[in-house]
Amino acid sequence: MSGIITVARTLVAGGLVVGLASSVWAQEDAFKSFRQLDSTAKMPKINAFSAVGSEEANTNARDVAFDAKLTADGEVMQEGLVWRVFSPIAGEDGKLPLVASSEGGPAAFQLSPGEYFVNCAFGRAGVTKKLTVPETGDVPKQTLVLDAGGFVLNAVAGTDQRIPPKQLSFSVYAAEQKENGDRALVMADVAPNTVVRLNAGTYHIVSEYGDVNAVVRADIQVEAGKLTQAVLQHRAAQITLKLVSQPGGEAIADTAWSVLTAAGDVVNESVSAFSTMVLAEGEYLAVARNKNKIYQREFSVKSGRNSDVEVLMRDSKQVAGATSDVN
Repeated sequence: MSGIITVARTLVAGGLVVGLASSVWAQEDAFKSFRQLDSTAKMPKINAFSAVGSEEANTNARDVAFDAKLTADGEVMQEGLVWRVFSPIAGEDGKLPLVASSEGGPAAFQLSPGEYFVNCAFGRAGVTKKLTVPETGDVPKQTLVLDAGGFVLNAVAGTDQRIPPKQLSFSVYAAEQKENGDRALVMADVAPNTVVRLNAGTYHIVSEYGDVNAVVRADIQVEAGKLTQAVLQHRAAQITLKLVSQPGGEAIADTAWSVLTAAGDVVNESVSAFSTMVLAEGEYLAVARNKNKIYQREFSVKSGRNSDVEVLMRDSKQVAGATSDVN
């Protein structure tokens, strides 16, 4: 099988990764998985076409063959590649004209004598090479080394609490920070268990659980020719707030909710009988407004322990309530 990917099992630094895949996939399965995500824009499936020029120039077109490897000593890749050949002279729009493209594995083009830029992409990984096609003589096969690898991301809450995939997303940033402290965004809204293909290097990962304040970060190293499986740990849990007339009673409809941190910052607001959200571990205050009356209750969020928080309806503005864990 060409283009074999192995699984990196090095623990990611930073204390946010709690585990990596304990078993190494079969090589063929690993390569198939490495092709799951093609984040490169799809190009027309054109085997080859000559650069724009005179008929005389086109009759002198030379055959040029290309292939690519993930590493210099790796095997030739047979699938998942996108090839583009550009003229080095910008058009009226300021962009380099695309003169040939192909998808799949190795590619072959007929190119008129002259200079070109050849780009080979594998997901978000890619390499560009300048090519000169001579007037006479054979053109040797062009082999491009992508120096690429990838990773598969997931996360848990607490020690091993599974997080529903719809509540989890990842963003991938460059490791280097700009002068203003920002990082260049590489990919946004990456779903868990998605294979991300990138050039070798270090990347900064931001994982969001829910849409309130459960966020963790980690730096992950992408090694050429390897697929890393990383699991980040969220210290958070899902909480459901209910305003009730008695412990275990029915939730009261048309209730406006505000959730504040111990410092008094508002982190979430909603209107419903059941207000469900994911919160980072810590101390909070739930404020319920119903029919011009206000009820509130302090509660704690413990990592990986989903729970219901009941706020009891009393004349007092601050009363004790009941909390029940949800398994």
